[in-house]
Amino acid sequence: MSLEQLDAFLAFARNSSDLQARLQEPLDLEAFLELARGAGYALNEDDVIAAQVRQEATLSDSELQERAGVEARKLRNFINA
Repeated sequence: MSLEQLDAFLAFARNSSDLQARLQEPLDLEAFLELARGAGYALNEDDVIAAQVRQEATLSDSELQERAGVEARKLRNFINA
């Protein structure tokens, strides 16, 4: 649907102790989308990706470099050389 729907769902979740608890748990994308749909918000994968792009656009260069380093370390530990 849109970033507005995602923002509305997250605002709704902040006022729901049940949803807050569920969002604190590790969720894969499909579980997150099902949780949102269950609350009446028609979200899809594109909405989540757009939100990630929007959030990354607010990061400084040093924050982006730090994030890239973290991801590279995860990948290096995942691949057995």
